[in-house]
Amino acid sequence: MNFLPRTAISLLAFSVFGGQAFGQAEQGKPYEQDFPEIPVKIRMVPIPAGEFLMGSPVSEKGRHPDEGPQVKVKVDPFWMSETEITHDQFFPFRFDEKDAAPKPDAVSRPTAQYIDLTWGMGKEGGFPANSMQPYTALTYCKWLWKKTGIFYRLPTEAEWEYACRAGSKAAYPAGVTAATIGQYAWYESNSKEAYHKVKQKKPNAFGLYDMLGNVAEWTMDMYDPQYFQKLSAHPESGFFVERSSLRAYHTARGGSFKSKSDELRSADRLPQVEDWNQRDPQMPRSKWWMTDGDAVGIRLVRPVKQPTKEEAEAFFEKMVGKQ
Repeated sequence: MNFLPRTAISLLAFSVFGGQAFGQAEQGKPYEQDFPEIPVKIRMVPIPAGEFLMGSPVSEKGRHPDEGPQVKVKVDPFWMSETEITHDQFFPFRFDEKDAAPKPDAVSRPTAQYIDLTWGMGKEGGFPANSMQPYTALTYCKWLWKKTGIFYRLPTEAEWEYACRAGSKAAYPAGVTAATIGQYAWYESNSKEAYHKVKQKKPNAFGLYDMLGNVAEWTMDMYDPQYFQKLSAHPESGFFVERSSLRAYHTARGGSFKSKSDELRSADRLPQVEDWNQRDPQMPRSKWWMTDGDAVGIRLVRPVKQPTKEEAEAFFEKMVGKQ
């Protein structure tokens, strides 16, 4: 268990890294993160501070035991990417030659996929990046940090659920019901067994697209069925469950194009399982990709309270190693 770094720095001016300015971020306002290597800007949406009741009540239809008991959580402000990270935004990380040569600040590149892990569902043009391990997602965040000097990471479970609910105390986000869920999500009933381009459905009340369905989204947390008991001791959005063993797996949120409607509830938790990489022929199996994890992707968070450079480096060394 841990808390993310909470050191405050000013975000009311351009963040500068290597003598180049990258994207203005004014607290409470959306902005677009851009830099030369990524042809499609990453639009970040502000999520305000607040409190919410996390988890589901025992009376909620479709509820699972690992969704409670409910805990009131204090949430610090942050930005979240408006959409799931797309292949257009992810490809430069995979093929960035500038980091290929050995050097002290280099970031490891993912190994090549032995087959096309999109399975023909789509790449360029706004399709969500998929099939990556949590390690890959966190290394992508480290790459962004090296490129921009801005600390991006995966959301904690608490941050993700707060952003998804957008003020709702019901099973689905504000404005969404079981009858209207098809207007907001690609899921089992309308996806035709494939993910789709982002921003084709309605956003939630915070302006976030595809929080439900399309591809599920990795969180910082290792899956723990006793998560809420641990959260109750530290009811803050920066809390996350760290890796406790080599067999620990992350939690994904939001459901996917394969999910039933009750699996798209805001409180539903999706534990990573061994079967998501069962057809990987490599020994040992890839730490970068998941052959059968085609329905999992990522969404980014930028905390308003940014860590210092030393704290950010320590965070990434702990999460993905020195590489």
